[in-house]
Amino acid sequence: MNKVLVEVFLPAANESFDVFIPLDSKMSEVLALVSALLGELSDGKYKATPDAVLCDAASGIIYNINMYVSELGIQNGSRLMLI
Repeated sequence: MNKVLVEVFLPAANESFDVFIPLDSKMSEVLALVSALLGELSDGKYKATPDAVLCDAASGIIYNINMYVSELGIQNGSRLMLI
């Protein structure tokens, strides 16, 4: 399984986390996993919800959850934001 290391900024906790995500998974699956993971890592500052979104940290463009990670141009070092 090919994975990329990305930085996910979590505004609710004002922290960033380094996370490996698989290139061959749909963004909807990645969103659910990252949301649950950061909910645990943030010591209760963030609670995973069904309406969470992942977007590009620089532009704010929300990623299409129906596309695969590899199709979205996400690569090692990409900065994402979970809101």
